[in-house]
Amino acid sequence: MLNDQAAAFVSVAARPVPARPAIRGPLAAPDRGNTDKQGRHAQVGQKTVMFSDLSGAIMAQDDTVARIVIREHPDLGDSAVEIDVLSDEARAIEKAALQVAVVDLYLPGEDEPHRVTMDAGSFDQLATDQEMTELLSTARPARRSSRTGPAGPARGDRGSYASLEQAGKPHKGRVTDAEKRLVVERFDEINERLTGQGLRPISLAEPEHVERYGLAELATERSVEPE
Repeated sequence: MLNDQAAAFVSVAARPVPARPAIRGPLAAPDRGNTDKQGRHAQVGQKTVMFSDLSGAIMAQDDTVARIVIREHPDLGDSAVEIDVLSDEARAIEKAALQVAVVDLYLPGEDEPHRVTMDAGSFDQLATDQEMTELLSTARPARRSSRTGPAGPARGDRGSYASLEQAGKPHKGRVTDAEKRLVVERFDEINERLTGQGLRPISLAEPEHVERYGLAELATERSVEPE
C-alpha cells in the first residue's frame, strides 16, 4: 500500500491539465478582405454605370453621354425637363427633325394671336394660287405688335385708333381716314371720353386739331373761328 505522501503525489499527477488556447504567431494579421500574392490587402473600388433615359442602354463612358432638354411636348408641364441619352440616340433625333412652319393666327375679335406649329410640307399645300416660295417672297413684312401706352404706339398699330375707345387720343404718326371719320361723326362723344380720361379734348378752334382730324366742315357748321 502507498503511504499518505505517495498517494497525494499520485492524486496531483492524475489531474487533467486544462487546454491552453492556441496562440497566433507574431506575423499573423486579422483577415480584412482579399489579399494579393505578396500578402498585401487588395483595394476595393466602385464603378458607376449610367443608363440611357430613353432606351435603358448602358452608357459606359462619359464621352458617350448627350443631354437633351425637352421644352415643348403635349404631355409636358409648364417647365422644361432634361434627360441623359447615348450620343447616337441624340444624333438619331437630330436626323429625324421635321421642317416646320410656325405661324401666328390673328382671329377676328381676338387681341392675342394663336401660335401654331405645323409640318412645313402641309403648310405649303395650303397655297393653291401660287407656290409658297413665291408667296413668301412677295408678302409684306409683318407688323410689330405694340405694348406701349397710347402716347407712343407702334406704327403698325395705327388701325387701333379707328375705334370709339381709342379715336382722338394723342398719338404720333398719321391719323387714318377711319379715325378721322369717327372723330367727325362722334365728335362730342369722343371729347367727353377724352376729358373723362384726363386727356386733352379736340378743339374746333385749334387749327392743328382741325387739320389733323379733318374738322374744317364741322367747325364751319358750328361757327367756330380758329384761335
